[in-house]
Amino acid sequence: MLSTLTVIFISYLLGSIPSAIWVGKIFKGVDVREHGSGNAGTTNTFRVLGVPFGITVFVMDFMKGFVPSFWLSVLAFDLFSGPLAPPLWDVEAFLKISCGLFAVIGHMFPIFANFKGGKGAATACGMLFGVEPISISISATIFVLTILITRYVSLASILASFFYPITLLIMRYALDIDIDGSIIIFSVLVATGIIVRHKSNIQRLKDGTESKVGKKKPAEQEQTETAGAEA
Repeated sequence: MLSTLTVIFISYLLGSIPSAIWVGKIFKGVDVREHGSGNAGTTNTFRVLGVPFGITVFVMDFMKGFVPSFWLSVLAFDLFSGPLAPPLWDVEAFLKISCGLFAVIGHMFPIFANFKGGKGAATACGMLFGVEPISISISATIFVLTILITRYVSLASILASFFYPITLLIMRYALDIDIDGSIIIFSVLVATGIIVRHKSNIQRLKDGTESKVGKKKPAEQEQTETAGAEA
């Protein structure tokens, strides 16, 4: 039990790595929390720092979820020594989800950034890819296509999250693929959490004020223009 809880705690610490904040400060001298939506996540990084740094943060956030659910869960399974999983649930699946879920929680409420993190879409994507790759690959396709068509990262995150549990349900009940019930339950919880965390983005989408990828100028350019105007 203690070894399992230790691995889950490590998963939270990995998720707490503030990728967007570090990338912004190291490469651009910019704190993304002071620009755009003020959110320390992938969407705001795209908005504030531009596409290359947005992709960099996405990959880092993705791996924060993938590593715990795919690798640390295996370590937890090997060291498993107590009845942590609920009755009738597959222990291995439960550990994959538990490690990944705590990584997502770490991203949303990072101990290294005063518990103010991102909205968890990229980290949840990595977590779920480590749990079940087919369904999350479909959501990833939806994510990319939505960005290419609309250029809204937030809308892409919302739609990808919404369709993920639906895809799992189709796989299990329509295609008769063996999907553990715990995975479906947690996919619903994660998708709901991500969508709720995007409530401000949803309002901006309704108002027509949400920023598109490639439209918003990087933060350092904004600062330069503002300083020039004030001068």
